Amino acid sequence: MDNTLFDKTFRDDEGNIVIAQKPNLPILLWLGATLLKFIVPEGNFYLILDTLAFGSIFTWAWLELFQGVNYFRRFLGLVVLLVIFASKLQA
Repeated sequence: MDNTLFDKTFRDDEGNIVIAQKPNLPILLWLGATLLKFIVPEGNFYLILDTLAFGSIFTWAWLELFQGVNYFRRFLGLVVLLVIFASKLQA
């Protein structure tokens, strides 16, 4: 396998092109907590769900940034980290 920029950006260690992967636990927790936040619009339970959603998406982005299988997945982790911090600064 060549070590071109394309390969480093989109291929994993086995040579497969990886852009999307099967959802893992942090993404599933984030999705579940985010959907439940629409049902519970305010109160203590909403704050718990908001904290769980933020912690889950932060964990996912952090893992992608430092353990992503290719440069694209690592860049995706960085972008998500920047977006979630920017959204918290606006609130």
